[in-house]
Amino acid sequence: MARAILLVLDSFGIGAAEDAARFGDLGADTFGHIFKACAEGRGDREGLRNGPLRLPNLARLGIGRAHAASTGGADLLPCPLVGGAHGFAVETSRGKDTPSGHWELMGVPVTFDWGYFPQTRPCFPKDLIEALIREAELPGVLGEEHASGTEIIARLGEEHMATGKPIVYTSADSVFQIAAHEETFGLDRLLRTCEIARKLVDPLGIGRVIARPFVGTSPANFKRTAHRRDYAVPPPEPTLLDRAKAAGREVVAIGKISDIFAGLGPTEVVKAAGNMALFEATLAALDEAADGALILANFVDFDMEWGHRRDVAGYAAGLEAFDARIPELEARLRPGDLVVASADHGCDPTWRGTDHTREHVPVLAFGPGVAARDLGRVGFSDVGATFAAHLGLAPGKHGVAFAA
Repeated sequence: MARAILLVLDSFGIGAAEDAARFGDLGADTFGHIFKACAEGRGDREGLRNGPLRLPNLARLGIGRAHAASTGGADLLPCPLVGGAHGFAVETSRGKDTPSGHWELMGVPVTFDWGYFPQTRPCFPKDLIEALIREAELPGVLGEEHASGTEIIARLGEEHMATGKPIVYTSADSVFQIAAHEETFGLDRLLRTCEIARKLVDPLGIGRVIARPFVGTSPANFKRTAHRRDYAVPPPEPTLLDRAKAAGREVVAIGKISDIFAGLGPTEVVKAAGNMALFEATLAALDEAADGALILANFVDFDMEWGHRRDVAGYAAGLEAFDARIPELEARLRPGDLVVASADHGCDPTWRGTDHTREHVPVLAFGPGVAARDLGRVGFSDVGATFAAHLGLAPGKHGVAFAA
């Protein structure tokens, strides 16, 4: 049995899904386009990285083969020593958002439509904003538009600090986001405001309210902090996390995993800021977790810092840094451990706009005793079904276990 470990490289897509055109994403390819940009010198940044994309550990685990199977193209990182089961996963959930991807990976597809805010300005209903101002005792709000979080904070942060009006905005996802300065507005006040907003947007079917605290004194040094908090609606049925907890297993949620699942399922929550700190937390969990544990880690920087910001060089450097640490993780594994590295959606940093992209995601299964094999095409829910079988837990309603 040993343990099951899910590594979510948040937004690391490997080629447009069959229904990508419905989302305006036909041709998106997070991995493929980063690889091409690096090969052409567009992934270079002085002091950060340069040259072709170097992912020797992901290559031997089969990322090149998974991408080739997803796109029907060539293996971009050919490696004769593939050491894990590799394939690509197709999502059935109706959105390309974070909760849908994570929930479906853990066995619960989203078969309903989320609520979204229109591409208008203001984008929020007048009665929603009036109720938020009244119930949270705000002097007003700023923004009320579709925007990139870093851009809107840079643009409106000083006015927010001067007036006390929080910045409210959304994206192509089903989200209501509130940005506020940790010191001048207060972190506790921001979280209380988000709790009020969560209640107000429930009738609209909005998936998440996100608190976006930041610090700094001007656009030159405004920086979002690690105190982000996601207020998500709960999954529509029990996920693998719930079944593992009910069976008395440890369920360790690293990063924003617990928020995504509305706090349902985890027995231990570990927060950390940045991919490398999240990696350290994952290694610590591997050192301590007992036989039969389920460990889930979300590496948010791929999405938040580089995907949404359309930062090719940053994304490439982040992948290389993650890749370099894989041997450390492998050294912590015990006989019988099963690791799956995957993603929840795409966020192609070469694509238009700043939103997620509808893509296939990698499924790289590895660990002691996991033979090299081609999984081909699987479903997101098959990951959860495979973990359930591996841990000796009752199967859920969705997904079929693959032999890892």
